[in-house]
Amino acid sequence: MAASEDRGRAAPGITTTFRLGLALPLLVVALVPQAFAGGGTRRWFGGRDESRRAEAQAAKDAAAAAFYELDTAQRGLRISIETITAADDSAEAARAVEGFAALGRRIDEVSHVYISAVDAHDLDGDLLDAAAAGRAKSELERARDELVRVKGELDRFEQGLAPLLGRAETQLARLAPAVERARQALRAAGEALDGTRERGFRADDLARRLALLGPELTRLNEGAGRHGVAETLQRADRVLREAEAVRAEAARVPERAAEIDKRLVSLRTRAQALATRAEGVEPVLSELRRRFSAACWQDLQHVPEQAAGAARQAEERLAEAAKARDEQRWPDATSLLATARALLDSAGEGVAAAGDRLSRLNAVAKDPQAEIDRTRFAVRDAQRLAMAGRSTPEPRHARPLDEAVARIDRAVGTLEGGRHPDYWAFLTELEAIRASAGRVVEQIREERGKP
Repeated sequence: MAASEDRGRAAPGITTTFRLGLALPLLVVALVPQAFAGGGTRRWFGGRDESRRAEAQAAKDAAAAAFYELDTAQRGLRISIETITAADDSAEAARAVEGFAALGRRIDEVSHVYISAVDAHDLDGDLLDAAAAGRAKSELERARDELVRVKGELDRFEQGLAPLLGRAETQLARLAPAVERARQALRAAGEALDGTRERGFRADDLARRLALLGPELTRLNEGAGRHGVAETLQRADRVLREAEAVRAEAARVPERAAEIDKRLVSLRTRAQALATRAEGVEPVLSELRRRFSAACWQDLQHVPEQAAGAARQAEERLAEAAKARDEQRWPDATSLLATARALLDSAGEGVAAAGDRLSRLNAVAKDPQAEIDRTRFAVRDAQRLAMAGRSTPEPRHARPLDEAVARIDRAVGTLEGGRHPDYWAFLTELEAIRASAGRVVEQIREERGKP
C-alpha cells in the first residue's frame, strides 16, 4: 500500500517534469524571431516587398544622379554668367542675368521636390511595405523627371549664351596683356624722362603729365573686379597712349632743343638780311617814280618802313623765343619762331615785289609786244580747243573768248599816246585775260572728259 501509495504520489511529479521538458523547446523556437527583432535587424517581408524596395532604391539613385548633374551644370553656368557680367554691361548681358535668375528659381523648386521626396521615404526602414515602396518609387521618378527637364532648359539657355560668353572671354583675354603693356609703357616713359633730365633738361611739363598717370595706374592695379573689364581696358589703352606720348616727347627733347637753336640762327640771319634788303627798296622806288606813272608804284611806297618794322618785330620775337628755349618752354619757343618767320616772309615778299615790279615794267616798256603775243596765243589756243570737233563753239565758251580778244585790243590801246602809259595796269589786265582763257580751257576739258 505504502509502496503503491508512493508510486501513486510520484507519478504526478514525473508527468509535470516531462511536460516542462517538452514545452521548453517550443518556447525557445517561439522566442527566436523576437530575439532577432529586438536586436535591430530588418523584418522579413518576402520576395515581393524586397523587389519593390530595390526598385524604389534605384529610383532614388537615379534622382540623386539627376540632382547632382543639375547642380553641377548650374555651378558651371554661374561661372559663365559671372564672366559675362564682368566684361559686358549691355542690355543683352542684363537679360542673360535675368534669365539665369529665373532658371535658378525653377531649379530651387524642383530641388525642393526632390529633397522632400527623399525625406518622406525611409527605404531602409522596418515598416516599409510594398505599397510604401511603390509610392516612394513614383515620387522619386517624378522628381528625377523634373530634374532632367530643368537640366535640359539649363543646357539650352547655356547654348544661347555662347556669343555673349565668347565676347566676354575675348575681353578677359585682352585684359591682362593690356594692363601689362600700360605698366611697361609707364616704366619706359619714366626711364626716358630720367634720361632727358640727366642731359640737363628739366622737362617739367612732361613730368607733370607723367604724374597725372599715377592715379590711373592705381586704378589699373585695383583690377577689373572693382572697375569692370570694359572700363579697365579703356583705362589701359589711355594710359598706354599717354605714356608712349610722354616717352616719345622726352626722347625728342634734345633734338627739339637743337632744332630750335638751328632755327633761331637761321631766322636771325634772315632778319638781318631783310633789314639790309629793305634799305635797297628806296632807290628802286625812286626809279619807279621817275620813269613810270604813279599808278605803277603807289601801292609800293610804304614797303621800306613796313619791311623795317617787320624786321624789328621779328627780332623781338626771336629774342622771346630764345628766352623760352633757355627756360625750356618748347611750345612757346616754337610758336614765337613761327610768328617771326611769318613776319619775315611777309616783309620779304614786299621787298621782292618792289624789285620785281621795276624789272617787269622795264621789260614791258621796252617791248610790250611780247606780252601781247603771249596773251593772244593763250586766247587762240582756247579758241582752237573750243572749235575742236564742232562747226560752231558753245556760246558759254565763245562768249568769254570773244570778250578776251576785245580786252586785248583795249589794253593795247591804253599804251598809245601819253608820255607815261600805265604799264602796270596793262600787265595786270593781260594776266587777267590769260587767266580767263585758262578757265575756259579747263571747263572744256572737264566737260569732254565726262563719259
